[in-house]
Amino acid sequence: MCIKRNVLLIEDDKIILSFVSTALNGNDYRVVTASTGQEGLSLAASLCPDVILLDLGLPDMDGCQVLQQIRTWSSVPIIIISARTKEEDKVLALDLGADDYITKPFGTGELMARIRTCLRHHHKSVQDRIYRALDLEINFERRTTTLAGEKIHLTQVEYQLLTLLAENSGRVLTYKAIMSAIWGPYMDSNNQILRVNMANIRRKIEQNPALPQYVFTEIGIGYRMRENENP
Repeated sequence: MCIKRNVLLIEDDKIILSFVSTALNGNDYRVVTASTGQEGLSLAASLCPDVILLDLGLPDMDGCQVLQQIRTWSSVPIIIISARTKEEDKVLALDLGADDYITKPFGTGELMARIRTCLRHHHKSVQDRIYRALDLEINFERRTTTLAGEKIHLTQVEYQLLTLLAENSGRVLTYKAIMSAIWGPYMDSNNQILRVNMANIRRKIEQNPALPQYVFTEIGIGYRMRENENP
């Protein structure tokens, strides 16, 4: 199953919010919106979006502060959408870690092209790469997972967990590292939600979850994925 890209739109202008949301939905993106910086930070951590569209003029905090905070724990593509046209504003945002900067007003075509470009750059390291071990195959670019040729239906979080482990196959990832990568630093340190999702993944990919072939538990430490057999 091909999973839709999640876009987090952090924007307080209702007209812009409606315009961008409609454009994204029409181009097969799944959109979640936030009208304040704090709400945006919370959703960035819980939603694990594929790309963030961020306004700078938010009512509770400057968008650059939101950008700075997200960059302390995530490399998710962030595109600034702002009415600020001064060169110094653009330079500051880019220096703080923004991937692109679009000034308002902008057209739908330009926005979609900028999003596609950011996603291509972000996934450049995994484009055309495939994880393959025994009967399990993950195509990173197509965002598909198959077991013995049959498609596996994963939730967004399950897919992100599995690909995180696959991209680091053979390495032990600690509970803390996984929690931070998937849910952000604001997530409760209790790893119950991680264990529940890992149990669901095992039920879907393991012949016998009690004797896993793909995802192994390093007791008290974290998880390790079987080494990628794809050259």
